[in-house]
Amino acid sequence: MKPEDFESAPSRQGGKRLILLSMILGGLVGWMLFQWYWEPVRAEAAPRPVSPRGELGAEERANISVFQGASPSVVFITRIVRRSSPFSFNVMEIPEGSGSGFIWDQSGTIVTNFHVIAEGDAFLVTLADHRTFEGAVVGVSPDKDLAVLHIDAEGESLVPIQVGTSSDLVVGQKVFAIGNPFGFDQTLTTGIVSALGRQIQSLSGRTIDGVIQTDAAINPGNSGGPLLDSAGRLIGVNTAIYSPSRSSAGIGFAVPVDTVQEVVPQLIQYGRVIKPEIGLQIAPDAYTRRLRLPGVLVMVVFDGGPADQAGILGMRRGVRGEVRLGDIIVEADGRKVEGTEDFLRALEAHKPGERMELVLIRDGEKLESSVLLGAPADLVR
Repeated sequence: MKPEDFESAPSRQGGKRLILLSMILGGLVGWMLFQWYWEPVRAEAAPRPVSPRGELGAEERANISVFQGASPSVVFITRIVRRSSPFSFNVMEIPEGSGSGFIWDQSGTIVTNFHVIAEGDAFLVTLADHRTFEGAVVGVSPDKDLAVLHIDAEGESLVPIQVGTSSDLVVGQKVFAIGNPFGFDQTLTTGIVSALGRQIQSLSGRTIDGVIQTDAAINPGNSGGPLLDSAGRLIGVNTAIYSPSRSSAGIGFAVPVDTVQEVVPQLIQYGRVIKPEIGLQIAPDAYTRRLRLPGVLVMVVFDGGPADQAGILGMRRGVRGEVRLGDIIVEADGRKVEGTEDFLRALEAHKPGERMELVLIRDGEKLESSVLLGAPADLVR
C-alpha cells in the first residue's frame, strides 16, 4: 500500500460532509425565502372589513312587510293514506303528498284546495310555529277546487289571514304567493297579475270561472296557499300551474277570493255548496249535438218540482206512442245557453227562492218560462 492511499479516505469523507452541510444550509435558506415570500399572501387572506349596507329599498321593505304579516297565517298540509301491510294485519299510514293552506278564523278553520286533500285518509296541518295538528274535513267543493279543514287549536295563537277582494284587480298589479313548494315551508315568491277572467277545469270536470293568472312562481306544494296583494290581503287561492314539467313556467292560476267568500261559509255551515233545485234533468251535450239541437235538452221533469210547476216539459210519449223531445233551453237570465256548463253556471248564480228566467223551444216555437228555484230536500224543514 502506498502512502498516498492513507490520505485519500479522510479527504473523501470531508467532501461528503461538505456536500451534506451545503444541502442543509441550502434547505434552510430556501425555507427562509419561502416564509418571506408567502407571508404577505397569508396576511391578505384575512376577512375583509364589512361595508355598511344602508337602508333597505322601499320595495324590499314592502316585500318583507307582506311576508311577515301573512306568513303566520299560512300552513303546511300533509296528506296521509292508510295502506294494509301484505305481511300482517297492521295498517300503515303513509305520507302521500303535501300542499298549503291558510287560517280562515280563530276557531281553527283551514282553507285549502280540494285536490290537496283528495283521496287522503288523514291530514296533518303544521302551523308557521311548527306545531302540528290533525285536520278534520269540514266540507269540500270539488267543482271550485276548495276544501275546509278544522284543527283543534283555538286561541289567540291562530292568526287568520286578511281578506281582500278580487273584483277590483287589474292586470299588472303586484302579487305575492306564500306556500310550501316541494316541501320547503314558508316560501315567498312575487310577480304580477298577468291576466284576469281565465277558466280552468277542476277535478270534477267543471269549469272554474274568473280565475286569476299570475307569473309568481307556483310549484307543486304551493297549491292551497294564498295569493296576496301588496297590502297583504288574500285575493286568491293558488290552485294550478300550466307546465308539462309540473314546475313553474310563469303561468300560475288562483281561484279568486270573491269565489272563496261565497263557497267557504257554505262549506263551514253545510259541508257542501248549496245549489238551488230546479227539478229537471238535462241530456248529455253529446246527445244534444248528435240531434243537432241548440242549447240543452230537457230529458226529465220531476213531478211537483220547480220546473214542473213552471210548465216545463221533458221527453214524453205522443198520442200515437211516438217519442217527443222535451223542451230545449236556449237562454237563461238573458244569456245564451249553448251547453250544460252555460246552464249550470246560470243556475248556480242563484240562491233558493230566487227566480230563473228561461227561454225555451218547444215544437219549433219559442216560449218564456220563469222558474221559482227551490232548496235541496235535506234543507227543507
